[in-house]
Amino acid sequence: MASESGTLYVGVTNDLTRRISEHKQNLIEGFTKKYKCHKLVYYENYSDIKQAIAREKEIKGWLRKKKEQLIKNINPGWKDLSVEWV
Repeated sequence: MASESGTLYVGVTNDLTRRISEHKQNLIEGFTKKYKCHKLVYYENYSDIKQAIAREKEIKGWLRKKKEQLIKNINPGWKDLSVEWV
């Protein structure tokens, strides 16, 4: 997730559509609400929660520049990929 100012949030969920909706409606207290991270700019799908959590931790450990490059590779315009979902 990203804010309009470029703040990034990395998380894991078992229901991406529901979680995006919660973030966009500011239903979740914490980082995404405080920094208004409402745009889905990147996501990955995993069938194994352990793999998903390991990947989340990996990405969280990266420098911002590496996270930005990951996003730019699939979404160079940083468009909200969830616009038509919610």
